[in-house]
Amino acid sequence: MKKVGILMGSDSDLPIVKKAIDTLDALAIPYEVHVYSAHRTPLEAAQFAKSARENGFGAIIAAAGMAAHLAGAVAAQTTLPVIGIPCASAYLDGLDALLSTVQMPGGIPVATVAINGAVNAALLCAQIFAVEDSDLAKKLDDKRASDAKKVLEKDNAVAQQFNKN
Repeated sequence: MKKVGILMGSDSDLPIVKKAIDTLDALAIPYEVHVYSAHRTPLEAAQFAKSARENGFGAIIAAAGMAAHLAGAVAAQTTLPVIGIPCASAYLDGLDALLSTVQMPGGIPVATVAINGAVNAALLCAQIFAVEDSDLAKKLDDKRASDAKKVLEKDNAVAQQFNKN
């Protein structure tokens, strides 16, 4: 199976990125995690992206806050799918990061999830890999069924508490 490259612009993004790591672990998808800044270590970020395909990666998650240029900088260096996670910061609640991540010029796509949406970034990688991996597709189907069951259990508990007719 291909690996997911997980990049973050700063280790302060790790609490958010950890949710992607946990999701990939639950699905048994291999990954590597690195701290590369689009601004402070642009050469290292570019080199990672340029060599990602030959190093066994199938997708890259790039998490960054504030100016949030990491996903776009990485996407400019590879044709692998890049999923951006805009991270909230103390300023603008992550709206700046969202706009920096999602507003890419034509020809350099970055799939962008919600602010702090690390779980969905990992699931999107899994769905991409599952196109050609039926075992992974089954794990995703099972996860959706389990998630639905949990919601219905909560519905039942709330209905029993409040629906007295």
